[in-house]
Amino acid sequence: MPAFIIGQMTIQSRDWMDEYFSRIPDLVARHEGTFRVRGGEPGRLEGDDPLPDAAFIIEFPDREHALSFWNSDEFQTLAVLRRSGSSLNSIVVDRLG
Repeated sequence: MPAFIIGQMTIQSRDWMDEYFSRIPDLVARHEGTFRVRGGEPGRLEGDDPLPDAAFIIEFPDREHALSFWNSDEFQTLAVLRRSGSSLNSIVVDRLG
């Protein structure tokens, strides 16, 4: 059953972005993931939490692939880079039957 990693990012600086975004698409693909949403300009529909600067949804064949990507050494190295100029809220969820 497909699984999705969903994230909301707040960006404090852009110094890390060129390197991160030049490497992340290939890494996602190597874990059989596909970006379904990747971009800025989130719009509010409901709620009071501050809007993120960007949001993403990545689809994987299953939760095992999603967690393998997230826990991989290569992604965790990129995550350290990303954390140097942003904060991220992220979850993993399974597609409904």
